[in-house]
Amino acid sequence: MNILFISDIMGDPGRKAVMSCLPRLREKYSPALVIANGENAAGGFGLTPRITDDLFDMGIDLITSGNHIWDKRDILTYIDKEKRLLRPANFPPGVPGYGSAIVRASNGTSVGVINLMGRVFMSIIDCPFRKADEEIARLKKEGAKLILIDIHAEATSEKIALARYLDGKVTAVIGTHTHVQTADEKVLPEGTAYITDAGLTGPQDSVIGVTAELAINRFLTQMPTRFDTAKGTGTLQGVAITVDQNSGKATAIERISMTE
Repeated sequence: MNILFISDIMGDPGRKAVMSCLPRLREKYSPALVIANGENAAGGFGLTPRITDDLFDMGIDLITSGNHIWDKRDILTYIDKEKRLLRPANFPPGVPGYGSAIVRASNGTSVGVINLMGRVFMSIIDCPFRKADEEIARLKKEGAKLILIDIHAEATSEKIALARYLDGKVTAVIGTHTHVQTADEKVLPEGTAYITDAGLTGPQDSVIGVTAELAINRFLTQMPTRFDTAKGTGTLQGVAITVDQNSGKATAIERISMTE
């Protein structure tokens, strides 16, 4: 079976790219499940209930997030009710929402999805390695046949270390957050698919999704600058993962980059 992961949907250009490209990707890969990181889908910062529902209506089965999940206040009550929208599981106890879920693919397979966030150059939160172990054990006990992890992190080394630590324990470890698609996709020795960063689904002509002039000015002046999502043509990036349902191991991973 194939699983499609769409990376870091950003603003209106990202949502338009999903609307345009996802039907074509369905024709090519016939995915049994579509997962997307959507934490910047609302104007480039956070998510709203309406935009989350719109993404589900486009055919996304489950949405992961990261450090920007709380940027829109009205998501706080919504995320407690909508189990298909995840926040990082290693946030401290008592935080609203869910860090993992089991979703049923179109072929009936139970797929566990875990959302984690890194700690290097990011907020000091609970250990993603230990939290991964806890969530994997729980999801397998609850019947998950496959497990996919979105590790939303800054440091390449932290993402690679997590994937190596979990090799053979999960189907895939997919890196998000930096908005630059890496060229290191591979199936690790024990059958876990991996990529350091699956990329950006958003404006093609930008600085990691932000209007270029604003980003440049910030670097030149070191003055506070309000960042806006760049306009223009959107590109969808992500990966397609092929899985052996019997073993739960990945057999292939392919980078995707498609312009609307």
